[in-house]
Amino acid sequence: MQTIYHAADSRGRANHGWLKSNHTFSFANYYNPERMGFGALRVINDDFVTGGQGFGKHSHRDMEIITIPLSGKLSHGDNIGNEGIIATGEIQVMSAGTGITHSEMNGNAYEAVQFLQIWVLPNKINVTPRYQQMRMGDIMQPNMFNQVLSPNADDAGVWIHQNAWFSMGDFDKGVTASYQLKDANNGVYLFVISGKATVNGKTLDTRDALGIWDAQQFTVDIEEDTKVLLMEVPITA
Repeated sequence: MQTIYHAADSRGRANHGWLKSNHTFSFANYYNPERMGFGALRVINDDFVTGGQGFGKHSHRDMEIITIPLSGKLSHGDNIGNEGIIATGEIQVMSAGTGITHSEMNGNAYEAVQFLQIWVLPNKINVTPRYQQMRMGDIMQPNMFNQVLSPNADDAGVWIHQNAWFSMGDFDKGVTASYQLKDANNGVYLFVISGKATVNGKTLDTRDALGIWDAQQFTVDIEEDTKVLLMEVPITA
């Protein structure tokens, strides 16, 4: 097993008043040649947007974009006819493909929203843009890694154009959880949303992350009540 540790406070930061963002990988004005991504995983932005504010209409293409609200709610609109609210406990995917224009605004005028936005490089370009949104509560079981994203439309969770699997878990203190990679050629980027966990002798606190590759499986020891996001992606983009 090979690993790379990224501490929460090593991320790039941006503060625009209405938007506070932490960038795991190089993004916008944050550039670090050693932090350009993890395999096909290109962006993890940890965003905090004040009430009534947000991102106006802007465009993307040839990128798989995953949004996971952590608190509050987002108001989404796009040029392919989707409009509505993405709430905490849901996951949203856009396959930008040939091009999609959308907006992401705080769905509440007074309360902040906090969310992760994740970009994954696709394995197909110029696809027809698509949108998908679902509640994760129906597939979330406690103290285990629950698949919320895959390459297969018929599997649990949402799907994207990439040989990637995302899993989330809410764990109680003292639990030991195992994860078996779906593809031995992939790596896993483990992101601690909250809490504390130990992997391969490395203790991770809230918003710390560990990239793992050259491993078929690994275990996670939960040191306190913890929420974890695993992102399994091709290690060579």
